[in-house]
Amino acid sequence: MRKVHLLFRKEEMDETNLVNGNVAVVFDILLATSTITAVLSFGAASVLPVRNEEEAREKANQLPNGSYQLVGEYEGAIIDGFSSPAPLSLQYACQGKTVILSTTNGTVAIQKAAQAKYLYAGSLLNSRALAQYIVRRHLSETVVLICSGTSGRFCLEDFYGAGYFISCLLENGVSVDELSDSALAALLLYQNYRTISEGKTILRLSRVGKWMAACGLEKEIDYISQHGVLSVIPIFEVTKWGGEMFDAATRPFPA
Repeated sequence: MRKVHLLFRKEEMDETNLVNGNVAVVFDILLATSTITAVLSFGAASVLPVRNEEEAREKANQLPNGSYQLVGEYEGAIIDGFSSPAPLSLQYACQGKTVILSTTNGTVAIQKAAQAKYLYAGSLLNSRALAQYIVRRHLSETVVLICSGTSGRFCLEDFYGAGYFISCLLENGVSVDELSDSALAALLLYQNYRTISEGKTILRLSRVGKWMAACGLEKEIDYISQHGVLSVIPIFEVTKWGGEMFDAATRPFPA
């Protein structure tokens, strides 16, 4: 691997050309990329990550009735007529459907990174499998890790999740010398809080985690904080609907 870079917030993508032409992994641990990983494991056909409610409704109008599930929030409030993006709440609602997902930060970050040569969604749930996949497929390419952040602010949980992913890269043969300083910082944070219980504490101490706990979503945090329990590899592909995320582990690798 030529280099592993890390961006602290999605807004930094406007300040660098690292994303274009490289491999990008977006992290929005609470909630978007964890939700994408989870719903694909629950049996969703695909996920359409969109920028906002208006775009979500436009996509829904192009799909057959009953074939999709509108899911989303804006600034923490569930969008009227949409389902909550909390993963466990979608376990039985999304099977066989296209999930149209709109969130304040994570789906926006995915759309901003859509010009990357290959674009993946990363979470604590799938980082072990995703790291193995990326090392196998992209050993000679630069990888850019994008922490979504919250409305322009740094997010502790995204940084921690990226650190776990970097740890998994190292387990698969990537050298510490290939890490940028920001990527190394994320790794060092993770190494100091590497157990599942410590990771759960990190998520609960984060600003978004505190808000989720106050809303009674502790079980969602417990689920999302699991390390490496899913083998789903969400990859972004351009389709007639725009851009969709599929489980690359169960599909032919795109040319």
